[in-house]
Amino acid sequence: MAGGRVNVNVGVLGHIDSGKTALARALSTTASTAAFDRPPQSRARGVTLDLGFSSFSVPLPARLRPALPAPPPATGAGPEPRLQVTLVDCPGHASLIRTVIGGAQIIDLMMLVIDVTKGMQTQSAECLVIGQIACQKLVVVLNKIDLLPEGKRQAAIDKMTKKMQKTLENTKFRGAPIIPVAAKPGGPEAPETEAPQGISELIELLTLQISIPTRDSSGPFLMSVDHCFSIKGQGTVMTGTILSGSISLGDSVEIPALKVVKKVKSMQIFHTPVTTAMQGDRLGICVTQFDPKLLERGLVCAPESLHIIHAALISVEKIPYFRGPLQTKAKFHITVGHETVMGRLMFFSPAPDSFDHEPVLDAFDFSREYLFQEQYLCKDLVPVATDSGQTNEKAGQATDGHCPRQQWALVEFEKPVTCPQLCLVIGSRLDADIHANTCRLAFHGVLLHGLEDKNYAESLLPKLRVYKLKHKHGLVDRVIDDYNVIGRSLFKKETNIQLFVGLKVDLSTGELGVIDSAFGQSGKFKIHIPGAEQNQLKAWPLPSGHEGEGSLVRDTCVYVCVHTRWCMCVCAHTPTHARVCMHMFAHHWQS
Repeated sequence: MAGGRVNVNVGVLGHIDSGKTALARALSTTASTAAFDRPPQSRARGVTLDLGFSSFSVPLPARLRPALPAPPPATGAGPEPRLQVTLVDCPGHASLIRTVIGGAQIIDLMMLVIDVTKGMQTQSAECLVIGQIACQKLVVVLNKIDLLPEGKRQAAIDKMTKKMQKTLENTKFRGAPIIPVAAKPGGPEAPETEAPQGISELIELLTLQISIPTRDSSGPFLMSVDHCFSIKGQGTVMTGTILSGSISLGDSVEIPALKVVKKVKSMQIFHTPVTTAMQGDRLGICVTQFDPKLLERGLVCAPESLHIIHAALISVEKIPYFRGPLQTKAKFHITVGHETVMGRLMFFSPAPDSFDHEPVLDAFDFSREYLFQEQYLCKDLVPVATDSGQTNEKAGQATDGHCPRQQWALVEFEKPVTCPQLCLVIGSRLDADIHANTCRLAFHGVLLHGLEDKNYAESLLPKLRVYKLKHKHGLVDRVIDDYNVIGRSLFKKETNIQLFVGLKVDLSTGELGVIDSAFGQSGKFKIHIPGAEQNQLKAWPLPSGHEGEGSLVRDTCVYVCVHTRWCMCVCAHTPTHARVCMHMFAHHWQS
């Protein structure tokens, strides 16, 4: 809140040529230096290529006034508070989706603009997905109603309204208001004398839908910069939205991308000079001169409050509209703020007995153990390829189709990024065909812990307690007596079997045993079965030709479960065949 105004950021999103910029122009009374496609490239191509910012204000509704902080006693009642609505006009072309993702992260409410003559289109759907991730409220605007035949106009509007209501049914925006308008009757070439239709009703609807987000002036200053330009004789201006904290004239700010600290010379909010600004405000900061080409987008912060990170631990949630699995070792475009870089992921989950634990979205617990996953766990999993190149239908799947409430990933960035803790992370496949009718947005999450050390693989990853289940085949070699059997083909001859001594063993007939020791030098091992009854071990019938070999059939199998740092599980089946496999689960830490 600055100068008696409460600022709320409203995103204007939709498919290309749905009339978003015309709508922003019709609503606005004040424009920023980058509003309404002012950049020369946008004018030349006739489309929005970058974020545009403009605003209008209305008297602050009475229902919102109790949420305002009380003014300091020395200032008195102050001016009549107003609600300032900052419009964030996002481009609609498919190739500019990363700009839309960056813009969506600073909005409080979203207007989804739909061409009423075409309905939902590919980028309309992607914008709806982004809205579900980034904001809590939605208003659907059916634009270009002037293009509908006058006699059939209302029927067409009603039909499209029903279609949109059905589209929103399975989203968080179910029941969102839908309003028809004509932002620029007659199209872009029509004379300005043609008055927009439905704009006053839209302003009234927005005023009813807007709620004042929680704003906090404490904490370190952080601003997301979307435009930068110089003013001769004054300095360089950075415009953006304050993400946290507050700022005053004379403060020093750091530009992490340039590794410089600058002093604030002046500040404006939509051409109005101010001395202070806080979280949520749209602000222009003038600092001492530097080349604006060096900072097209990025972050400005309180000195030494942000650090460059090379990898991150994030909480992950798959976007259900994305087709295909999220596989470990796969690369995605990772967007944090206005920055998008390539990143490789490794997925992990809680242990199966912790799948139902309450999600924690404000910290990462290094004291817990986590289970490595070949891919993100969900109900529509597909088989994944193992390291050997073979398809494994069981790898990475949840127990009995039961999925954990929270999953995580280690993201390793190809280039270092600068971003705050707990910021929104969006993963996408921006190299996918923009003409295909598919969702390119794959997952979203929260950055829980940034890895600042360039050598994080040696310094931090050993502290990440992720274990992996590996499968290996082995065989029962022979029976020594009623209490001991010999296993083989499970360990290499150079393996230190002493590491596995004491691990529990389940026989398929129900007896319990432990790995007792190595047996010889070839990798064989001895399993001891304490307290075994003679008739239990002799219960298995011997095939013809094996009489006199002992109580157990050679090459039958056993079960071994390990609950230490290294874990082995040897899987047993009933001995109906002479050769049955054993499975070993090697429980080791990923680094």
